[in-house]
Amino acid sequence: MAKNKANTAQAKAKLESIKMQAANEVGVNLKQGDNGDITARQAGSIGGQMVKKMIESYENNA
Repeated sequence: MAKNKANTAQAKAKLESIKMQAANEVGVNLKQGDNGDITARQAGSIGGQMVKKMIESYENNA
């Protein structure tokens, strides 16, 4: 079970990295921790950019 926890931590770290990159690309300033002050539109832009990056990554590695 320790292996699963390591994979989960690694996956969370990768998603956090993708999120920060995506936010930077769409021009939203994110900070570590709570980002409750961003708008729904900004959050949606970040999420959409994250999905785009994940699909590109999958296609490049497939």
